[in-house]
Amino acid sequence: MTTRLRWAFADGLTLVGREVGHLRRAPGQLVGSLIFPALLVLMFGYVFGSAIAVPGGGNYREYLMPGLFVMVTVTGVMATTMVVATDAGRGVLDRFKAMPVARSAVPLGWTGADILIGLFSTFTMVVCGLIVGWRPHNGVAATLAAFGLLTLMRYALSWAGVFLGLVVRDEETADRIMPLVFPVTMVSNTFVPTEGMPAWLRTLSEWNPVSALVAACRQLFGNPRPAGTDLAWPLAHPIPATLLWSVVLLVIFVPLAVRAYRRKSR
Repeated sequence: MTTRLRWAFADGLTLVGREVGHLRRAPGQLVGSLIFPALLVLMFGYVFGSAIAVPGGGNYREYLMPGLFVMVTVTGVMATTMVVATDAGRGVLDRFKAMPVARSAVPLGWTGADILIGLFSTFTMVVCGLIVGWRPHNGVAATLAAFGLLTLMRYALSWAGVFLGLVVRDEETADRIMPLVFPVTMVSNTFVPTEGMPAWLRTLSEWNPVSALVAACRQLFGNPRPAGTDLAWPLAHPIPATLLWSVVLLVIFVPLAVRAYRRKSR
């Protein structure tokens, strides 16, 4: 068992190198992942920021930046889905089937490469945030913990992206369903507090994993956040809620993705 796990991990690292190598030949994907965060900061920080007040006072851009970190994290699932659907549609899985590669290594390669791309996007977002005035205020340990939660959630969601990419027929189908990710990020506390929402929408927002992660980042960064007394459990305890959501996503989608890949590669 240990030997098989070591074999799968080694093959997975090799396939991470394959995915990263594709970025050198098609740098447009990497450039897009770097430009997108900068556009988010400019669009939401300056266009919307002038019209939105933070409850209890505070700088809106400091309130906004944790939400944008999470938005970039969650929308990463779109890139993973497209990469996997493209490989599946172009017959790349047939080539993997003919090679002595552990079956679980291929999904590991996809998700590992997504984490590396996510680090580039997050770094760009941090630079943009610092330029517009965002600062973490709770010290190095809390700041690293926040980025650790972002990375964990991105990794969990990348497995969901692998599963979706394998079950859709081709990259065109994947491209059509990708806009569905945006409502998940919008129906949350990413841009505005949940207190002013209608009751039914507020319930959806407060139990949205995106909201828990945003609240956890605001808490760890020491950025402005609503201090209501009637918050739902995920917003009252955002750090354990984010850890729980991440574990649930991994427990659900890791076996689903591996099983879907095995069916595809038969």
